[in-house]
Amino acid sequence: MTSPPPAPPGQLWNLPNMLTMFRIALVPVFVWLMLADASQQGLLRWLAVLAFAVAMYTDHLDGQIARRRNLITDFGKIADPIADKLLTGSALVLLSAVGELPWWITIVILVREWGITALRFVVIRYGVMPASPGGKLKTVLQTVGLGLYLLPLRDVAPAVPAVAFAVMLAAVAVTVATGVDYVVKAVRLRAAAKGGS
Repeated sequence: MTSPPPAPPGQLWNLPNMLTMFRIALVPVFVWLMLADASQQGLLRWLAVLAFAVAMYTDHLDGQIARRRNLITDFGKIADPIADKLLTGSALVLLSAVGELPWWITIVILVREWGITALRFVVIRYGVMPASPGGKLKTVLQTVGLGLYLLPLRDVAPAVPAVAFAVMLAAVAVTVATGVDYVVKAVRLRAAAKGGS
């Protein structure tokens, strides 16, 4: 079964792409709420969790709409993962900065995420690499792990941080594995393009 062809350029500003841009716009709101809360885990922290959840839901929604209505664009293929990385990257850095998440987890994930994003731009002249099933699993694990870390429940549910840490370890493993897979795919894509030119 082949995937539907990309939407024509005139459909650049379609609903899925607008949802992606909305997700990007939510990032500074989320960051401000986290900084204003100052790790007090009060109302502002709950609002930060809400902003994070809404942003991540739009990630699911825009992909669903794009596939259902054949509104997939090259812009969306590039902007969507960037929006995800801005949001998750902000959450990782903020959680590490307040001492709730080990810095090594943040560094490993960010190096992989932004490294693969850079790689996408390097090989874009040869073709666009869409998200893989493994990449989607990575996103789910990161989202669940970050969501658990963000929830201000450490005082009422002490087990939550331990569960969050376990989920993040799984996320790191999948993140590294899919990163290697993307590098292999990029090399093959470039080799195929060079061979056909």
